[in-house]
Amino acid sequence: MNDKLYIKWKQEEEKAKIIGWDFSYIEDRFDSEEDNLPWDYRTVIKKYVGENDRLLDIDTGGGEFLLSLGHPYHFTSATEGYPPNVELCRNKLTALGIDFHEMSDYSHMPFADESFDVVINRHGSYDINEIFRVLKKGGLFITQQVGELNDRELVELVLPSVPVTFSDHNLKSQVKLFENAGFQVIESGEAFRPIKFYDTAAFVWFAKIIEWEFVGFSVDKCFEKLLHVEEEILKNGFISGNIHRFYIAARK
Repeated sequence: MNDKLYIKWKQEEEKAKIIGWDFSYIEDRFDSEEDNLPWDYRTVIKKYVGENDRLLDIDTGGGEFLLSLGHPYHFTSATEGYPPNVELCRNKLTALGIDFHEMSDYSHMPFADESFDVVINRHGSYDINEIFRVLKKGGLFITQQVGELNDRELVELVLPSVPVTFSDHNLKSQVKLFENAGFQVIESGEAFRPIKFYDTAAFVWFAKIIEWEFVGFSVDKCFEKLLHVEEEILKNGFISGNIHRFYIAARK
């Protein structure tokens, strides 16, 4: 039995690749209340962005969320640094007339001072001082972030000694950072919501993808822990943890 599980999980580990931010491969095998937050990030953005505003999306992924905003392409810029997504964005976003730039150095963004009315960033990295530089006076930075305790219960199931990856990445600490950089925070929020996995193979795929949380994860390294995960799923029907999200809208 264990040999069959090992082979199955190794196969999932080898399949663990992602383009854009697409989890459809495991959509029937896990459930996350990402869409059940107390705020709607898209609604927050659209409340502040005017049709003629210059908009920048940092770490756009595959551009999926950016395109869902429906902002005029000729007033839109985007950056991305993950190589598979960069190629995707070059093919998709540039063809639409969006000003796309490959970027992974957040402290040196390829834009002039005061270029944008609004900068957005969903689940990506940023340098708050660079954001301040590229925003026009009175401009807005609107971000939704994955907090430091995201998936923490799940990480500890298989990697109990791995420390929290991004300490101080929470609403209170980031609000202070924003204010110290010269921003006025105009709205914000923080929430925890359940995430569940209904089979261990899907969990393996997920843990391999989210390598910055599940640091050093592999089936070989964590096999005994995965057997305990399998036992819990067989007993309860799932394993669960919590996602951690916060958002901030701030004016320069």
